[in-house]
Amino acid sequence: MIETLAGPGAGEVADLTASDLLALARDSKSAEDRAAAELLEVAARWADLHPPESIHDASSFMVPGCEHAEPIAGPGTPLVAEFCVAELGTVLGISSTAAKKLIGHALELRHRLPRLWGQVHAGRVPAWRARAVAEVTIHSTPALTVEAARFVDAQVAAVAGKIGPAQLDRLVAEAIKRYDLADADPAADPEDGYLHVDPRHVTIHDQDVHFAGTVRLEAEVDLADGLDLHQALAHGAAAQKALGSELPLDARRAKALGDLARTQTALDLHDSAGGRPASDSAGGRVAGEERAGVSRPDLPAAREVVLHAHFDASLSGDTAVFGPTGRLEEGQRLLLLEQLRSWCLDSRTKVTVKPVIDLNQEKAAPGYDIPDRIREHVALRDRVCVFPWCSRPARGCDVDHVIEYDHNAEAEGRPQPGPTETENLGALCRFHHRLKTHSAWRYEMTAPGVFEWTSPHGHRYRRDRDGTTALDPPDPGPPGIPSPRR
Repeated sequence: MIETLAGPGAGEVADLTASDLLALARDSKSAEDRAAAELLEVAARWADLHPPESIHDASSFMVPGCEHAEPIAGPGTPLVAEFCVAELGTVLGISSTAAKKLIGHALELRHRLPRLWGQVHAGRVPAWRARAVAEVTIHSTPALTVEAARFVDAQVAAVAGKIGPAQLDRLVAEAIKRYDLADADPAADPEDGYLHVDPRHVTIHDQDVHFAGTVRLEAEVDLADGLDLHQALAHGAAAQKALGSELPLDARRAKALGDLARTQTALDLHDSAGGRPASDSAGGRVAGEERAGVSRPDLPAAREVVLHAHFDASLSGDTAVFGPTGRLEEGQRLLLLEQLRSWCLDSRTKVTVKPVIDLNQEKAAPGYDIPDRIREHVALRDRVCVFPWCSRPARGCDVDHVIEYDHNAEAEGRPQPGPTETENLGALCRFHHRLKTHSAWRYEMTAPGVFEWTSPHGHRYRRDRDGTTALDPPDPGPPGIPSPRR
């Protein structure tokens, strides 16, 4: 069993000298690395306990949607029973997707990158760095054979895993060429190489919203596209300034990017008569942007959105007074009331307002099918998939009968045990819906929107609007796995 450090308490840390603090920091980091290496070993052994043969239906017949064997690492690694990732993830307090990635990295390292695996357990390479290499070799395009992966392993292990993303890309490209894994053009430049994966992407970090109502955008595009985008943003920022905008350059470039997203041009900044637009000295916004009458009538709506916004409100006489901040359901994002008003006033914007649904009023329907009004109620109440630590938005989930609907009850004159009503329905993403239907996982609704889950090994969790809470009592836990370092 790996030994744990009995470090000083918070009060004792305050009395340590600078040298003592440095030593404690070093020892704490070493303990963290050892624990991360042990977790990889646990993940690999968990996969060993759940081979395809462990699936109950494997030797009989396959029911649509039931568990199947799944490759979660590169060629040459063992297949794993699909549903096993969920229980490991819930115990670790992570999503099933994150648990699947952890197990995949462990299998990739143990079976295809054995030198790096050994260095992790010897304490020479931190687990996070080895997992970064495993992520690349798993998702290489074309796929790396076992021999090609071993080549990468030998090269990375020679430098104790200290290799950056660019060098790793070149190393994988060399392995692809060395083992003829792609049909390359003989006349092509031999230095072109192959990237392990197409690096182009556009990521909008809409889960991390600034209080000002902005989000961060990250992208990697083709060089030519990047230069074109730079030129378009520079032109848009210059046009805004020429039309009277007093915003700083960075803000005008950001605004120009929004204009591109709405297929708008600088023409929208002109008034309907073609005169010079006025500027708003307070916010630097051009007045022509704010007035719906300024937009050209022959242009289509540039933005059409459905807003699911939630604000606290109070009555002042006959007037509803809304709070300054609320929540946008899409992405569970912070939303400012002023931002919502600006969206509604912006030119060429079509806003659909949906009626308010009282979540305190139970809704029911005859039969098995779920009508839209009940589906909407469940999506608003649950927000995300109700499986422990899952964060998939409820609007993209299935609506599940918590107590199974009995299709034969009415014909046989029995009461329906699983009626189609909001207090018997929960939002489940497709994976966790299948998990609940075809495995030993069980859950019940203890109150509207509050679910208690029980895993096949008896671990219990409560899932509500505030997140997931483990209900298991504290216990000493299983015995540790002997460290390969010893």
